[in-house]
Amino acid sequence: MAKDEKEKKLKKSSKKNLRTMQKNRSRHIVREKARIVKYGTKGFGRNIWLSMAATVVMAVTLIILFVTVVASVILTNTAEMMKDKIDITIYFKPNTSEEVLAELTEIIKKDSNTKTVETSTSEEEYEKFLAENAESEEIIGILDDEMKALMVEKMQSTMRVKVYDIDNIDSIKELVSTNELFVNHIDLEMAPTYDVNRAEIATITSWARIARTGGIIFAGVFLVISILIIFSTIRMAIFSRREEIYMMKLVGADKSFIRGPFLVEAEISGIIAGLTAATISYFGFKFLSPKLANYGINIEQIDKILESNQLILVFVAFVFIGLVIGRISAHLAVSKYLKKM
Repeated sequence: MAKDEKEKKLKKSSKKNLRTMQKNRSRHIVREKARIVKYGTKGFGRNIWLSMAATVVMAVTLIILFVTVVASVILTNTAEMMKDKIDITIYFKPNTSEEVLAELTEIIKKDSNTKTVETSTSEEEYEKFLAENAESEEIIGILDDEMKALMVEKMQSTMRVKVYDIDNIDSIKELVSTNELFVNHIDLEMAPTYDVNRAEIATITSWARIARTGGIIFAGVFLVISILIIFSTIRMAIFSRREEIYMMKLVGADKSFIRGPFLVEAEISGIIAGLTAATISYFGFKFLSPKLANYGINIEQIDKILESNQLILVFVAFVFIGLVIGRISAHLAVSKYLKKM
């Protein structure tokens, strides 16, 4: 019985000692991490000019990335918006009846690319003309009954067709040029507007492609520059503290403790760069957005993101990318130069 009691006491004592060791170990890890952050912060201040140079270049890199993404998105959205607004206008002989226009509508609706069809008689086109020029007293003043009758007699009936894919309208072209009812009623003096605004859309689409490609190239160049500057910063910090590092190795400091402060320095640069770049990008976009909107550029999607709770995610993304750039650059630099010591 006494032996069993002794074994129980030993087990309890062992469990207690184990819990104590685990607590001490966790406290030791927290204390070690706190020291790493402390030494890293001091190191950032010690090499402040190089640290700030690395931060500025990293911030510029992040701003270029933001501009690349925003330019690509808004130009692509603008091109899509223009495509959605484009319609094909087909002109028919004056006074084409509503019945004939209804038949023509049913024919063109059979094309799978047709989205919507709107028709307008000569009378309705005249009413639209009046509405568009309602503020022009000079024009309204000369439109008496005789002039109205003359204009209605000469004004074409129209059909406006919106399509799903403006770049694939060959089937509609063929239908309009070969269908007997279309051929008999189409106005030969006014060609259908197949190609209106398509050149502008092609230009905007190419701008979006150029903005995306050029932005990636510029961001890549500045990324390399920021990595090189971080390399130089870490290298100078290592050489200025080589005796200190040597002493830490002698007393048995592990590699993570030696590398930690240098990684913290780079991470501080990344955090500051991310916050700076996000702030500049936000206020820069808010300043330019009214001017872009005045030129018909579709900024709605980006504006919604920056005016909602997602703005926090934008800042987090900037900081995260800055941290990743800083940590990877510093890790490569530390791995390279500490091996020589």
